[in-house]
Amino acid sequence: MRIALAQINCTVGDLAGNTKKILEYICRAKEQEVDLVLFPELAITGYPPEDLLLKPQFVTDNLAALRTIVKDCDDLAVYLGFVDRQGKDLYNAGAFIVKRKVQEIYHKMNLPNYAVFDEKRYFREGNKCSVISYEGMKMGLGICEDIWVERGPYEQEAKKGAKVILNINASPYHVSKINERAKMLKARAKSTKAHVFYVNMVGGQDELIFDGGSMAFDPQGKLIASAKQFQEDLLVFEIKGKPVISPWPGNAAEVYEALVLCVRDYVGKNGFKEVVVGLSGGVDSALTLAIAVDALGAQSVHSVFMPSPFTAQQSQEDSLAVAENLNVDYKTIPIADLYCEYLRLLSSQFEEKEADVTEENLQARIRGNILMALSNKFGWLVLTTGNKSEMSVGYTTLYGDMAGGFSVLKDVPKTLVYKLVEWRNQKRGEVIPDSIIKRPPTAELRSNQTDQDTLPPYEVLDPIIEAYVEDNKMDNEIVKLGFAPETVKKVITMIDHAEYKRRQAPPGPRITPRAFGKDWRVPITNKYRV
Repeated sequence: MRIALAQINCTVGDLAGNTKKILEYICRAKEQEVDLVLFPELAITGYPPEDLLLKPQFVTDNLAALRTIVKDCDDLAVYLGFVDRQGKDLYNAGAFIVKRKVQEIYHKMNLPNYAVFDEKRYFREGNKCSVISYEGMKMGLGICEDIWVERGPYEQEAKKGAKVILNINASPYHVSKINERAKMLKARAKSTKAHVFYVNMVGGQDELIFDGGSMAFDPQGKLIASAKQFQEDLLVFEIKGKPVISPWPGNAAEVYEALVLCVRDYVGKNGFKEVVVGLSGGVDSALTLAIAVDALGAQSVHSVFMPSPFTAQQSQEDSLAVAENLNVDYKTIPIADLYCEYLRLLSSQFEEKEADVTEENLQARIRGNILMALSNKFGWLVLTTGNKSEMSVGYTTLYGDMAGGFSVLKDVPKTLVYKLVEWRNQKRGEVIPDSIIKRPPTAELRSNQTDQDTLPPYEVLDPIIEAYVEDNKMDNEIVKLGFAPETVKKVITMIDHAEYKRRQAPPGPRITPRAFGKDWRVPITNKYRV
């Protein structure tokens, strides 16, 4: 039997576009004489459709799209995801189609309701497993979470004689997630003594990244086929044929490709053609610019340098060097005169008050206004440049450097920023100068300022953030990891106090197991402290 895993990039709500793409991949599969092709979970609607599911017409239109697809399934079988409706109940469903007829409809039995998932808000759980026969072979059907859970429907399907387990997915990415999937799928294949075919969606959807990496295992748990990560792929293989293996990038390369994919899709799927990045001379804005260029091409990226009275000459030289190395449009818009005018305007209100963070934030907010003005005038999407370390502790300015449409490094800790810069310079040409990398991080909002005036060194800060935000550890548990109690207390307090800022931040790619956004739902008004 010849199988195809159609790893496609779906767009939420684009029923016509998704249907067209599904039909194109069915055509490609026919040309390669495929017997069975699998498409991702909710391929017709895109994933996750969220509250679009509360619109009855959306569900009706998705069912009409399924009927259109069924008409084209003549010379091969297709298993794909859609939304089924029975009375008032909705189901995350898979349709197994043979000879222009839906032979079986499977309702997902295990609905995830943790981390970024909220499926129980919309769907009812299925209550029976499905074993179908195709070309003389019994096959068990499943959808995503069904294969992750212990003693899932795959076990009962195997007991009923299924020799192949088909699992369609929209499994979001985080660092090394593909290795977790491979380990799990290997175990499922060995325990069921069946082939396991796993197709995953690919593409960016708001802050979620679907990394593809579809794969197939034989009953001994051996990987017999794997698709590329972070790009569409039609993986064709035979059950007893030669292995078809595409290598996965791994390490920093994996994260970098994930960010590039998410930026490209967020910009393109939302109808933008060009973006703008405010350059500071620092490593975060330089990396953001490089990712934008790799995602969209230099012709679609603009950069703006906005020096204030505290901006060093080195910052201007480094910003220009990065822009020239990446061959992007570069503009200089000084803000010193405007900043002084703000101070004059407010002088009577600030009389007898010492200069403090207020004056620092004025500079950031002037820059935010300028970037948004350019966005309004030219239709450029503003990419913000703050990283996860800064977002965690609130070391960022509301309505200033947080102002924009997409926060590329929102879930990237500062220590990882440097690793990504190193990888980008080594693998795709050196575009970010050493002077940026080696220079102590600084916001340059006052004289002789560095980040470490306010924050612990990032080598200390990032592990504490990871322990508190991603691992939910208490302060005493974090101290036991080797950190000073006063440092832990300071960092946790800063994280807790910055929740109101994070709620107003733009979305950004999720690359860790717990990112700010869908994963993190902490009340702003909150008196509980560890």
